[in-house]
Amino acid sequence: MATLRIPQHLRSWIDARRRHHLSHAHVQMARELGLNPTKLGKIDNHGQEPWKAPLSAFIERIYTKRFGRTRPELVLSIEERARLDEQKRAVRKEAKRLRRAGLAGVPPATTTGLSPDDETPPLAGAAREKERD
Repeated sequence: MATLRIPQHLRSWIDARRRHHLSHAHVQMARELGLNPTKLGKIDNHGQEPWKAPLSAFIERIYTKRFGRTRPELVLSIEERARLDEQKRAVRKEAKRLRRAGLAGVPPATTTGLSPDDETPPLAGAAREKERD
């Protein structure tokens, strides 16, 4: 199996997870809160600041305050999230390829819903109602 390419915006979260000893749940909570992974060091307690809560406790507190629950419903690691994003991207790319292949040999008139013999476009809305009466 090919190695998974992790995008740069997710790599910074992996680095922050290692640097600040966070769990996958804490990283996901911080991402949902919109925190910047490069700025987590400012929020983290370095032992010299006894008034600050540890980073994991701080993230839990503000997550609970904003979302009303203590943890995300489904916890995914950054690597799992990257794998799912890659799978979604592959599905979209294949669907796009199939759409283009399906429309490549079709004349433009049939793509608009008109047959080549029909010169008048189908009636829309109110005009169709008037014609029925």
